Amino acid sequence: MTGRLAQTQTSTGRTLRIGVTGPIGCGKSQVVRWLAELGVAVVDADAISRSVTSPGHPAHDVIVRRFGADVMAPDGTLDRAALARIVFADPAALRELESIVHPAVRPRILEAIDAAERDGAPAVAVEAIKLVEGGLAALCDEVWLVVCDPASQLERLAGRATSPADAEQRIAAQAGLADRLRPAATRVLDTTGGLAASRAMVTEALAQAIAGAR
Repeated sequence: MTGRLAQTQTSTGRTLRIGVTGPIGCGKSQVVRWLAELGVAVVDADAISRSVTSPGHPAHDVIVRRFGADVMAPDGTLDRAALARIVFADPAALRELESIVHPAVRPRILEAIDAAERDGAPAVAVEAIKLVEGGLAALCDEVWLVVCDPASQLERLAGRATSPADAEQRIAAQAGLADRLRPAATRVLDTTGGLAASRAMVTEALAQAIAGAR
């Protein structure tokens, strides 16, 4: 498959919905960028999360009250690195943060999906690490689980200027995630190989998803 997609509808008569999830550092965002190049509309849950936790939004104030001034940057925004260090070291704190953020994010994701469908997008991809746990997978026609081997995961996180200690902490916080998500996955995309092989895999997966939807 090359170029952009023609209009695609599922057997229900609506735009094909693809959920993209998986552990940190395995290439979810790259997979979604390739899908966008192929004409798929993209909904980025992380970007929405950043928006709803910015100053002036209720979730921002709740986070600051719960986690304190140490998670505030000098400009009044959240110091996300400081917040990550807290929650990735404390599963209970991570769950509490999620309980604040997820209710604010979900309506925005649903609005974005609806907007993509109104615009006639051939397909829409929702990228979310909590796609399954947050109930968004149930809204999707397919769930793509993006995985890679541990060495590649560490290397990619290091490429984001993440310290080795922080990278290992974040990976440890998601231990077993891929195995927990596999039962919900329509397709498992292993991006351990090079970019060319991974891109070809994504292109083929999209072609198969479109053929199945029709």
